[in-house]
Amino acid sequence: MKKVFKYLAVGAILFASCEKSETTVETEQVLEQEVFKLSADQCGSMGVLEDKLALDPTLAIKMQAVEDHTKTAIKQGMTQKLLADGSIEIPVVFHIIYRTQSENISLAQIEDQIDALNEDFNLDNPGRASIPGEFSTVEADINITFTLQEVIRTYNRSRSWRPDDSMKFVSPVVNPEEYLNIWVVNNMPYRGGNILGYAQFPGGDRATDGVVLDYRFTGTTAYSTGRTATHEVGHWLNLRHIWGDGGCGASDFVDDTPDSDGPSRGCPDYPTVSCGTNDMTMNFMDYSDDPCLNMFTLGQKDRMWSVFAAGGYRADMAD
Repeated sequence: MKKVFKYLAVGAILFASCEKSETTVETEQVLEQEVFKLSADQCGSMGVLEDKLALDPTLAIKMQAVEDHTKTAIKQGMTQKLLADGSIEIPVVFHIIYRTQSENISLAQIEDQIDALNEDFNLDNPGRASIPGEFSTVEADINITFTLQEVIRTYNRSRSWRPDDSMKFVSPVVNPEEYLNIWVVNNMPYRGGNILGYAQFPGGDRATDGVVLDYRFTGTTAYSTGRTATHEVGHWLNLRHIWGDGGCGASDFVDDTPDSDGPSRGCPDYPTVSCGTNDMTMNFMDYSDDPCLNMFTLGQKDRMWSVFAAGGYRADMAD
């Protein structure tokens, strides 16, 4: 009888444990759904840059040096000489920082993200056919290939991460001179909402160099086809937002992207006009929905490749 009671007691404990586990999972799923509220600035890169510039006055000097090199590299044709040698292959290290099972994204989802990057940077985006004729003449094959180098998984109890680079010390950067580091985390609250991701521009601290993504916007998910990473890697390669983060007249430092007065949302109809020209709403550096983002320009390509030219911030990756 004692033996039977013992088994019943163990069964009750196991049942209670399972019940608690199921309740916890349900609660976590509800929290994930409730916590996420999209910020007006869905990309946090420029806001984070402003915060860092305020904390470190020397960063502006370093970034100006990158800009000076960019202008020189483009003017002297250094990027074209580099392009003549073929494409660049960038190995990627993913840092998956998770609290729940859903945040611990699968290898298949990570590989899907790599595939999306390779589509977008090699003229293979599935939406290319919809690019208007006036913009198709400046569409660029960036000739950069991304390969999966390593996946590092780290359990952490944090329910959210502010975009202050704290996640990069929970799972430290790996060889940033040669690898693109991507951190995948849960909610990133910032300025009244949640951002989808953010990147560090060339010139910043090597210890925090890389891209951070929300797990729900990494690869193909219910919310994403992987274009958040394309946008953030564009920043990592020194691209600015298509509207220059200002009104008409603000610059993204690229000549073949039309002037615009702000970010696009959803899937805008063509033509959408602002500042007297048609907006390039399908550019990866805009805020249109993933299915409606499908191009970089030749000018953006020159700007990105300048960081790989001799003396550039990411020149080691081109060796």
